[in-house]
Amino acid sequence: MRTQVGIIGAGPAGLLLSHLLHLRGISSVVLERRSRAYVEQRVRAGVLEQGTVDTLIASGVGDRLQREGLLHHGIELRYGGAGHRIAFEKLVPGRAITVYGQQEVVKDLIAARLAAGGDIRFEIDDVAVHSLENDPYLTFGGERLDCDVIAGCDGFHGISRPTIPDGVLTTYERDYPFAWLGILARVAPSSEELIYARNERGFALHSMRSPVISRFYLQVPPDAELGDWPDERIWAELAARLETVPGFTLSTGEIIERGVTPMRSFVAEPMQYGRLYLAGDAAHIVPPTGAKGLNLAVADVRVLTEALAAYFADGSAAALDAYSETCLTRVWRAQHFSWWMTTLLHTFDSDDAYGRKLQTSYLDYVTTSEAAATTLAENYVGLPFSA
Repeated sequence: MRTQVGIIGAGPAGLLLSHLLHLRGISSVVLERRSRAYVEQRVRAGVLEQGTVDTLIASGVGDRLQREGLLHHGIELRYGGAGHRIAFEKLVPGRAITVYGQQEVVKDLIAARLAAGGDIRFEIDDVAVHSLENDPYLTFGGERLDCDVIAGCDGFHGISRPTIPDGVLTTYERDYPFAWLGILARVAPSSEELIYARNERGFALHSMRSPVISRFYLQVPPDAELGDWPDERIWAELAARLETVPGFTLSTGEIIERGVTPMRSFVAEPMQYGRLYLAGDAAHIVPPTGAKGLNLAVADVRVLTEALAAYFADGSAAALDAYSETCLTRVWRAQHFSWWMTTLLHTFDSDDAYGRKLQTSYLDYVTTSEAAATTLAENYVGLPFSA
């Protein structure tokens, strides 16, 4: 077999790349080790930046997003017994976020690729990468796929990044001393916008997925076990952390999904080697506080699509050679924002009274200074893409 671009991973990065390449007349094959049902049901991020929404709509896969996505023009920072709204419509006019689950984006992209005759192969668990410097190819299930370029879109634990020879990559990482316990509940949201709550008990986030499904997160110890968090304890802790503003009552309901997510920051540089190009979580991880993971994957794929289009059009490799440098400018901006949101809102050492005073001081600054609030808002809704 032969294709122009071999793509490893059928998450948002791999699927969107395949879709955008198809629109440019560039062929690809997507290989995914999980089943279609698994990738379409895997609950992940749900906050889409303005640029991500614009990209999906412009590429023809945004119809359901526009019908079912929840458009938000602000978020609330809740601390010290009061709520403070960061008003996007005032601070960054014309830009907002849309709440629409990652699994829904994946469903839309799979449907679009299959409708266009795209080649997506699920449950392929023995993919190997070969000859990255010259004539790259992939092997799987006794088959060989020759390609001009390989895109590693298979996540942090995928096979793409480890195939790069030792000594090529420099990695930067940070582990945080807590995790997030996330739940999906069959209950109408108690707020029209996301609530980021900080208090002495720890961080909590109130989000949503639809008018009847809510998403919640609790800061928990990094070794937290789900068995130690029955429904009653989860709802009691959410209420203690969120019901800190007069007049606010948390609605509860059936918990339909739960999981513990470690908090980590990670970047691998460069994001390319030979004819292999890493995108999304294969190259970088951010803590979910800033809602940047999926959006960074979309940004990577946009850059890679343009570079590949130039390469296949006239053989120009300049944009491909600059792929990593181009992407990393945005990656590090998102890394800083995610780190900043995380350190601003979470409880660290319970004895660190000095640190807590610093957090409160900066929260006061963000909620009273238009300049500081604008910085938060423009990073949260997503910096505009370069031309």
